Amino acid sequence: MGLIRWEDRFSVKISKFDQQHQQLVGLINQLYEAMKVGKGQVELGKILEELVDYTRKHFASEEALMLKHAYPQYAEHKASHDRLTQQVIEFKNQYHAGKIGLSIQMMNFLKEWLVNHILDEDKAYSTFFEAKGEK
Repeated sequence: MGLIRWEDRFSVKISKFDQQHQQLVGLINQLYEAMKVGKGQVELGKILEELVDYTRKHFASEEALMLKHAYPQYAEHKASHDRLTQQVIEFKNQYHAGKIGLSIQMMNFLKEWLVNHILDEDKAYSTFFEAKGEK
């Protein structure tokens, strides 16, 4: 079983974003499972790189819709995306430089980061986008 199990409570009621969030959950679970079975640094590095790239694409997708509909909390949400992205990039860079290894603590950070971002910040835009006809 993975580190995170997708639950209905994570839905932001925008199918594209729910699918992207599920993909992020899948990537974190893939990284976790590879770490548990002792995959090599190269394999773990590839999964971590994919997680960073997909996170950037997902954030860009959310931000584009926010701009399209003049989402009132856009600046705050983008700042949060930027902070989270920078944290994960820093982790990835340290991992590739051999300064840190993947650990349960880091996996828990990724889990909490994703779950809390969805449940707190992303859920905040759900009603706004629904009112704009987004599904």
